[in-house]
Amino acid sequence: MKTWVKDSVMAEQVDVLLFDAFSAHCLANTVEPLRAANGFAGRQVYGWRFLTLDGEPAVSSSGMEVKAHGRLSDCGGTMLVAMPSYDFLRHATVASARGLRAADTRYQVLAGFDTGAWLLANAGLLDGKSATIHWEELQRFGENFPEVQAQRQRQVRDGRYITCSGAMAAFETMLDLIGERHGAALRLEVATLFMSPEATGDQGAVLARSKSVARAVAVMQANLEQPLSIGDVARQVGRSQKDLEARVRKELGATPQAVYKHLRLIQARKLVLETELSVSEVALRSGYDNPSALTRAFKAEFGATPRTLRGQV
Repeated sequence: MKTWVKDSVMAEQVDVLLFDAFSAHCLANTVEPLRAANGFAGRQVYGWRFLTLDGEPAVSSSGMEVKAHGRLSDCGGTMLVAMPSYDFLRHATVASARGLRAADTRYQVLAGFDTGAWLLANAGLLDGKSATIHWEELQRFGENFPEVQAQRQRQVRDGRYITCSGAMAAFETMLDLIGERHGAALRLEVATLFMSPEATGDQGAVLARSKSVARAVAVMQANLEQPLSIGDVARQVGRSQKDLEARVRKELGATPQAVYKHLRLIQARKLVLETELSVSEVALRSGYDNPSALTRAFKAEFGATPRTLRGQV
């Protein structure tokens, strides 16, 4: 099957530094998009490890024990995510600060998810930079680290440093990184795997940054079998077609027509792989007038015809 990702792109190593009382929700929202990206790409474009300062297991706030793949001091890679979550004050130690400062020389990007920004700031890594943290701790964060520009935002990037405010923001951040590195199509496919067709509001914002684009994608998802014109989609979200086209290109890196086509083909592939429907029925349920039209588009998108893909399962 054709991959979304060029074969020359090397797999990226994302490590998550866990501490006792970490949020299992935040951890899942960090690594599950990476797992899905590998699946849709057809090869490993991301690897991930769970680390601790001492290499011992970490126990989540809900009592889930996670075995560490190694010690922080022994590892390096593309990105390190610090995830202390609920007990972050207890983990803001000399040892964690020393470990993060050393890791700063071995990772291309350092991130603090949920309350992870506190540990990065405690290590002096965010001095003179903008950052965010879970909204409940934002005021205290600003008071304790006046040299950091605390921002009330879901995610903040400042050079090599990324901070976000919680589990949903972690998911959005990982989606954005996938899209920037591997393209809008892969980002969209990963997003739609986890979001319902009715997703709007905060959930729809995972698909796009603005409510208008999120609603447009939701309208498209709700009308896969009988596709609307882009003008009709624009009218349903209260935008002109020209304005919607500009917003979609800016946020998703593709035209509304291309996004709509991706969504319909994602639907077609799901039906091919998960049902025994004929290609003709799959075509109708994906908004194609005939199986030949679907087959041509399907092969161009995935590198195999529906029948060939089904035979590979």
